[in-house]
Amino acid sequence: MSQCTAITQGGERCKGVAIDASSLCYSHSPNHADARKRAARKGGQRGGRGRPMTELASIKARLERLAEDVLAGRIDRGDAAVAGQLLNYAIRTVSVGLKAREQEELEARLAEIEQALERQRGGTTYESAG
Repeated sequence: MSQCTAITQGGERCKGVAIDASSLCYSHSPNHADARKRAARKGGQRGGRGRPMTELASIKARLERLAEDVLAGRIDRGDAAVAGQLLNYAIRTVSVGLKAREQEELEARLAEIEQALERQRGGTTYESAG
C-alpha cells in the first residue's frame, strides 16, 4: 500500500492510503469528487435526523410520567386518557415528518440518477429512450 502524494492545506503530505492504482487517496482523488460531494450533502441533510429521536424520547418520558401519575391517583383517568391521545398525535406527527423527509431524499437521489443516465446516453432523456 502506497501513501497518498497529495499535500494537505497545512503543507504536509497526506497520510492517506493511495487507491485505484493511483497515487491519491479517496479524499484527494478527482475520480471520487462526485461521491464525496454526495456524501457531504447527505451528512448535512441527515444532521436533523437526531431530532426526531430526541422528540420521541421526550414524549416517551412524558407518557411514562403520565402512567405513573394515573397509577398513583394524582391524575384523573379521563384527563390522562386525553393527554395520552394528544401525546400519541405528537408521536404520529414526528413519524410522518420523518417519512416525508425520507421521501424527499429519495426523490432527489432518483433525480440525480436520472441526470447521470441522461449524461451517459449523450443527452437522450429517459422518456424518449423507451
